[in-house]
Amino acid sequence: MLVVEDEPLLGEAIREGLRLEAIAADLAGDGNTALGLLSTNAYDIAVLDRDVPGPSGDEIAEHIVASGSGIPILMLTAADRLDDKASGFELGADDYLTKPFALRELVLRLRALDRRRVHNRPPVREIAGLRLDPFRREVHRDGRYVALTRKQFAVLEVLVAAEGGVVSAEELLERAWDENADPFTNAVRITVSALRKRLGEPWVIATVAGVGYRIAAAPGTGRADGHRG
Repeated sequence: MLVVEDEPLLGEAIREGLRLEAIAADLAGDGNTALGLLSTNAYDIAVLDRDVPGPSGDEIAEHIVASGSGIPILMLTAADRLDDKASGFELGADDYLTKPFALRELVLRLRALDRRRVHNRPPVREIAGLRLDPFRREVHRDGRYVALTRKQFAVLEVLVAAEGGVVSAEELLERAWDENADPFTNAVRITVSALRKRLGEPWVIATVAGVGYRIAAAPGTGRADGHRG
């Protein structure tokens, strides 16, 4: 997701707190940076401080709504008057949180927005013997609980959401890591390899050579970094 916050300490605290919840976030300290990120990345949710340098949070919200992207917007502000909240909702905000706030409440509100965003999909996703519960952060394979790290869960969540479609390493890096990730890193390959081992054989994550990764409809098929599946 995109977090627009001009207070450096608060912005970093939010990003780190979200990382601990396996939520990858890009941080922008001003409006121009936020608009630049929106033009190059696909985000699931935008968290906007209304009072930031450059284009304001309100202007960023208007830009998001006008783009037709459908990105849910959660606004942050120190102003808690009803008129302030009303104006935020009129601009297209989906939720509103006043400062100071508890990080736990922010996470709960973001997860609620995400559930609404994917209301046409079941909250628990199942494919190829995998059962992934994004709310409880649990994964089962053929009824067996599988313990995953936060990063492994984030990668698997993206792959499962693709419903068998191919997801490139670049997209996984964008969605499961943050903007500071080195595009030339082998973190995706290493994480996918470790994830395969956690899920067990037959391999359920297939490698599509030169393209990316997908959940195999028939586990055990396809190349997997030197292993079958």
